[in-house]
Amino acid sequence: MTVELTPNGTYGANMPSMSNPIMKLMFGLFSAMMRLRGGKLLTLVTVGSKSGRVHEVDLGWFADTDNRWLIVASIGGAAKHPAWYYNLAHNPDKVWIKIDGRKLKVRPESLKGEERESKFKEIAAIAPNYGEYQTKTDRQIPVIRLTAEPE
Repeated sequence: MTVELTPNGTYGANMPSMSNPIMKLMFGLFSAMMRLRGGKLLTLVTVGSKSGRVHEVDLGWFADTDNRWLIVASIGGAAKHPAWYYNLAHNPDKVWIKIDGRKLKVRPESLKGEERESKFKEIAAIAPNYGEYQTKTDRQIPVIRLTAEPE
């Protein structure tokens, strides 16, 4: 199993247009606020699908089972997938997470069909904003399972 790129949507929420430094500052502030409020964040480390450079992004996560985490490629209900999702699909063997003071190599996997639907409903019950994001776009918002590889 791996990450399967699903089609982008034809409509979706508009993300504000900001320069890279401002965007990084905004995401940094968001991450700091989430951590202060006890939010469950992990840092996803990927290798760029076009650039080949290492990228890090803080994401909310949801428990799956031991050594497995679920993340959602929602980008607020935008029509296009987030860049990190493409990185997972193009370089699935170059993915790590930083969580609880550890850096773990993980294997990403797209959830499909009934399993994806079930997990998305569970996530939306915990964090209703994800359900709202799905109503803003016609693309199916991907749910990805990250499984820790043996050390």
